[in-house]
Amino acid sequence: MSVFLHNSLLIAPILLAVSLINAQGASAIPADMQTIQLQAKEGVVAQTDNQAVLTAPIDVTLSDQSQQFNDRSSKNPNSVMSQVTSVSQLSDVQPTDWAFQALQSLVERYGCIAGYPNGSFQGNRAMTRYEFAAGLNACLNRVNELIATSTADLVTKEDLETLRKLQEEFADGLVEIRGRIDGLEARNANLENQQFSTTTKLNAEIIFSVGSVFGGDRALDSDRWRRIEAAPAGTAREAARANEYTASGGRRLQDNAIFSDRIRLNLISSFTGKDQLFTRLEANNTTAFSGAVTGTNMTRVSWDGNNDNTIVLGKLYYRFPVGDKINVIVDAIGGEFYDNFNTINPLLSSTPIGSLSRFGRFSPIYRASNTGSASNTGSGVSAIFKLSDAITLSGGYLARRANDPSAGAGLFDGSYGALAQLAFQPNQNLTFALSYAHSYFTGSNNDVSVSGAYGSAFANTPFGAGIATSANHYGIETSTP
Repeated sequence: MSVFLHNSLLIAPILLAVSLINAQGASAIPADMQTIQLQAKEGVVAQTDNQAVLTAPIDVTLSDQSQQFNDRSSKNPNSVMSQVTSVSQLSDVQPTDWAFQALQSLVERYGCIAGYPNGSFQGNRAMTRYEFAAGLNACLNRVNELIATSTADLVTKEDLETLRKLQEEFADGLVEIRGRIDGLEARNANLENQQFSTTTKLNAEIIFSVGSVFGGDRALDSDRWRRIEAAPAGTAREAARANEYTASGGRRLQDNAIFSDRIRLNLISSFTGKDQLFTRLEANNTTAFSGAVTGTNMTRVSWDGNNDNTIVLGKLYYRFPVGDKINVIVDAIGGEFYDNFNTINPLLSSTPIGSLSRFGRFSPIYRASNTGSASNTGSGVSAIFKLSDAITLSGGYLARRANDPSAGAGLFDGSYGALAQLAFQPNQNLTFALSYAHSYFTGSNNDVSVSGAYGSAFANTPFGAGIATSANHYGIETSTP
């Protein structure tokens, strides 16, 4: 074997160990779980699971954390490392460490590992450029000593010829690798130029529904039944019943099957990583199974609403933290307490997760403001205050038509709802909440909705749809598996 190849075999373990140490300092995870990645300006990087063989020149990219440590180390005279002659001098290196044998060889066989003055190696900390240069220089100096002690020629013509053949043999492979890298860089640049946004995510929710109602006569409210029952039995009572059905929209159910849809496109943006700007575009043509269809709100589905599939701005809010304990939600349009607060039972939340029936969703107390997405109503502010890991205090105010400056409307002069809730969650399996809401409805534009359009007409408009109405709501909610 030539002296050149013999010396190469001497150098190889050192370079291998240096690359192992570089990998350990940079990632702090076992070698069998990582791939060392170095960024080459001009040269070649050959990668395996445990090592990297480099051709100069190279540029090792440091993280911000490594650079900060580098700055600190350059100012701290105590951070200067000292040479060690035995791996046992490194207090934080144990025989069970995955790189112990490599360190032992570099220290005791080649003598090119330095430790810190406190006797530690700090193998799990990120490596700086200075530390890498110092360690590499120590190993190269040791290699020069080994080569200098050789008695044969350093390089022969046969060695040079072997190197030339190897270069020719791997030339095509190197060109192919460079072509692949160039292609990947071009694709990556194309993705960066054509991506939707660096700060905004787009998701969609689409509901197709086929539905119908069945039964006999439509439902009548209690006032109409009282008038019917007041009529004399027989022909007069039947005539009164017919009159009440005619006045309310007809006697028979509108039971033809329908096919409808609701489409929502949600744009979710974040500028700091902790805030959220939410914008929703919405279209719907789902007829509500109430009023002239069935006569009661209790047959409505939770996603109904009909704007003939016209695309509208359904919801717009901005959520941001104030300190570590408070989250604030500012609703510009489509504000809803049941979106802002914990409704306790996730199975009784809004669609598409919760109940298919509007009547079977969350407590009506969360609809005290009578606002909702795609209705062009609901503006205000809400806040969630985390008192502790188990206790949360929430409060909010939503005006129904805050954008209308006319009398009986606006942010504070029109219909509104205010809600406060104290929630207690000692563990993931138990949640308990006390809720209070106050609502006021002016009676204009049919905005009276005491029960959130969940129950009967009388429960929803106890004094009539055009009568100004205020209400206090109290709720106790709990959820267990």
